[in-house]
This record gives sequence, C-alpha cells and structure tokens, in this order.
Amino acid sequence: MIEKPHHLPQRLGLLTATAADPFLTEELLKGIQGHGGVDLAKVVEPLPEDDPRWEVEPLRELVEDAMHGFRNNRTEADAWLAPRLHAALRITRREAADRRFWNHLALAVAPDYVAWRHFSQSKLRINQERFKGALDRQCFSRLWWAAEMFRNGKDYSPVVAACGNQDLIHSALRRDLIDHRPTAQALVRLLGRGIASTGREIEGLMTAINAAGATLVYDVLAADEPRDPEVLRQWVAEAESAPPVPRHSLPTGPDEEPVPEKSVVALTDYFTELFETAPVRGRTLQG
Repeated sequence: MIEKPHHLPQRLGLLTATAADPFLTEELLKGIQGHGGVDLAKVVEPLPEDDPRWEVEPLRELVEDAMHGFRNNRTEADAWLAPRLHAALRITRREAADRRFWNHLALAVAPDYVAWRHFSQSKLRINQERFKGALDRQCFSRLWWAAEMFRNGKDYSPVVAACGNQDLIHSALRRDLIDHRPTAQALVRLLGRGIASTGREIEGLMTAINAAGATLVYDVLAADEPRDPEVLRQWVAEAESAPPVPRHSLPTGPDEEPVPEKSVVALTDYFTELFETAPVRGRTLQG
C-alpha cells in the first residue's frame, strides 16, 4: 500500500478536480505508489495564512492514529474518525460544500489513508471518487457531513452509532430529508433498537420516509429548535484556543440546543409504523 507523500503541506488548501487528475495515476489507484507531493503543491490554491484551522499536523495525527487503532478492521475507523474530524476542522457548512477543500485533504495530506480505508480487495484498486468524488462518497467529506447531520447539538454519540452502519450513512447522505435533525436522531434510535439494520431494510425505510415526506411535513409532526448561528460562529472562532481532539473520549461539538426529545420520540414511533409496511426486498409482510 502507498505511503504518505514525502512532501506534506503545512496547511490545507484548495485543489480543483482538473488539477488533481494528473496525480490520480493508475499506480496510485492500484495502491502501488503515490506521489511525492512537491509537484502537487504547485497547483494548490492556498487558504488564508492567519487562520489556525488550516494546519495539517492535527489532521495527519488523527488519520495515523485511525490507521493504527483500526488496522484489523478498517471500516470501524469511520465511527471513530467522523466526530473527531468534525471537531478538529471547525468549518462551516458553506466551507464544507467546497469539494476543492476535500480534494486537497485526500490527495495532498492523506492519500495513504484513502488507500488504506477504501482499497477494494475484489477490484484491486481504489475508486477515484474516494479522492475527488461527490460529498457523500469522498473519503473525508462523507465523514464530516455524517457528523454534521447526526450530531445532537454538541453530542457526537449519535454520530458514532450512525457511522457504525455503512448502509445508513450511505443511504442517508444522499437524501436532503436527513437535514431535519429529529429525522436523523429517530433513524439512530431505530438502528439502536434493531428495527432496521441491514442494507435492504435501511433502503426500504429511507424510501418510505421520503415518500411519506411528500405528503407529510415532518417539521409539523416533529418540530425542531431553531439553530442559533452565533453558536457556530463562536465555535469556529475558538479554533485557535481549542484543545487537541481527544482520542479515548468523544469531543464536544458546537453548543447548540439538542433536538427536542418529544420530537425524536414522535418520529421514532412514526417511522417504526412506517417500516412495518415498507417494501423491503426479500421480506414477506405478515398479516
């Protein structure tokens, strides 16, 4: 498997998909040999130097700890890394929507992690979308957005539960409905109760939720607390003085109001009933 680049940038930057293409060689995608990093640095757009959030070293340490700690089960690294990546970066949704940011992180800072986590033993290669794909498929953006969607205010524990199921985060991140916080928390509850756990069950449930959402406004059934943008601004502003992300306990996210418990309960009950009649391939409905 490839090693980390010999030349690591000190700070994060922006890398367009076009500029990234020459470095996505067959040798890299087959996990044989990566790039040195020097030539790639020449095509990167720098981010503001006075912002401490763009320092690379804390992120390198995180991915190296993940590769070491989960060397015997790489898929389990997602649940550990997602909340810590989110807490370490402290970026806004607008910043996180810029694919150039994630391209740089994957290709310039941690291509060895991408190769380690997403090398396919059956195909003997890495899908290039893990380096520069859509936000729900790219190696690091999918984890950040999963943490953003499933955290309950400052509590990252629902993120750990959600990212422990690859089918859930893959299916959920493709749907805008998951941006409704009570929906996200209800899905975690269903997962914890074992109501929907397999890929087929989760896909059937998500399809049913989407279909029902066309006629039922979930904001009415399960109201959410309005988000205070000042809380996130303060959390971002405190990046320079924030302690290192803990390894053996969960970090603390933006101090937003948690999702109202009554809304989570209402949707969990509703989705449970919905799942009982949801079309799931291979399942025979009783009654």
